[in-house]
Formats: sequence, C-alpha cells, structure tokens
Amino acid sequence: MKNIDVSIIMGSDSDLPIMKDCAKFLEKMGISYEIKILSVHRTPEKATEYAKALKENGVKVVIAGAGGAAHLPGVFAAMLPTVPVIGIPIHTKTLGGVDSLYSIVQMPSGIPVATVAINGAKNAAILATSILTIGNEDLKNKLSNFKNSLKDAVSTKDEKLQELGIDTYLDNMK
Repeated sequence: MKNIDVSIIMGSDSDLPIMKDCAKFLEKMGISYEIKILSVHRTPEKATEYAKALKENGVKVVIAGAGGAAHLPGVFAAMLPTVPVIGIPIHTKTLGGVDSLYSIVQMPSGIPVATVAINGAKNAAILATSILTIGNEDLKNKLSNFKNSLKDAVSTKDEKLQELGIDTYLDNMK
C-alpha cells in the first residue's frame, strides 16, 4: 500500500457510480487517494487488515459509502479513532437511502462519523479537502478557487435570468 491522503471505501461495486464523484473531485484537487470495495459483513478480516494498514501508513481521511445497514463507516471510525471518517449514505431500493442515513448518522457517542446527504459523494470529497487544507496553503487556495467558481456561476445565472426573463430563461434550460 502506498501512502495516501484519503481512502475511499464502499461496501459493494453497486456503490461505485456514486463514489466516482468523490474520486473525481479529489483528482481535481490533486489529492492522493485509494479506492477499495470492502465489506465489514462479508469480508471482516480483509476490512480489518485494510484498516490496520491505513493506520500504519498515516491516512488522513476515510470516506466510506454504504447502503442499508451501513456499518462500514462506523466500523472504520472505531478502528481508526484519530482519523476523520466521512460517511456517504447510499440510496437503497427498499427505503430510498433513509436507512443508510440513519445508520450512519446515529453512531454512538465517542465514535463520530461526519455524514453527508444520501449519495453526497462530491460533498464528502469537498469536506475531506477542507480537512486536508489545515497547514496546506496550496490546497486551501485550490478549494477557495473552487468555491469562488460556485459563487461566480450563481451570479452569471442571475444576470442571465434578469436579461432574459423567466419564460425565456426556462426555455433555454431545456
């Protein structure tokens, strides 16, 4: 295992279409990461070995996507007590991801998992980036530029709305 800043883990390959947004944002910011499919239910030994390796190699943040019971983020938070863990509740067919959200957000006192919205992989990557900006001016500037681009996009859209009016603006959105 190489030294990485962020470990992206997920319980199933069905989570990959969501989790790729996380990886793409980290790449855009120039943050090193590794992405793995692990299951604390089906492969507990492998998950435990991986968590130990992360601890030994000094990973700075773990982002864990999980659906249903969503134990993955909580177990990694317990195994890596000084590493921030960000949980991404994954949308499920049966309960729409609310089960995942509740499972992740209700960690016991002392084992926190920062939790983003259902399927909120990009926000998890942005939060991880915020954590990594501590003591890293270059990364702080990259994140600031990204957030400024969001502000600029809103201003541009408002200017266009004011220029075109509601109906024409909406027609152009189609």
